[in-house]
Amino acid sequence: MGLFKEFKEFALKGNVMDLAIGVIIGGAFSGIVTALTENVIQPLINLVGGAEVHGTIVLAKNAAGEVTSAIDYGALITAIINFLIVAFVLFMIVKAINTAEKKNKEALEKIAKKVKKNKKGEVVEETPVEPTTKLCPYCLSEIPYKATKCAHCASELETETSNMKN
Repeated sequence: MGLFKEFKEFALKGNVMDLAIGVIIGGAFSGIVTALTENVIQPLINLVGGAEVHGTIVLAKNAAGEVTSAIDYGALITAIINFLIVAFVLFMIVKAINTAEKKNKEALEKIAKKVKKNKKGEVVEETPVEPTTKLCPYCLSEIPYKATKCAHCASELETETSNMKN
């Protein structure tokens, strides 16, 4: 019974289920790509190039004149075109995922720099963030942090540098 339980846990893990869904979607996508290649791309190539993409090279015939051995180069060309389309689409998907993961990682690193945690996950130290606003000491209105004069009451404000001189 233990072996069945372990197999069940393995089979129902997220990665295995994701892989199964990917294979199913890949099979369906393969049908779309094949239809696109055979019904759109090949006729366009035939129209532009004047040569057909499908065809065979006869290697041997029997006494009755029937083909017994042939190379189907058209199927090979179709398979190569299908592969290139699927590979390009997968490349674009992976590129989009990598870009999103990179942006997510950068955002998480930015947050991690501001807050440091110990092994238990408790906040140990927070890096102070420079304020963007302050309150006017005379009228208590919110003003930009670097303001030297209040926009609401026109009071002259002391700056950090003037406080340091005294």
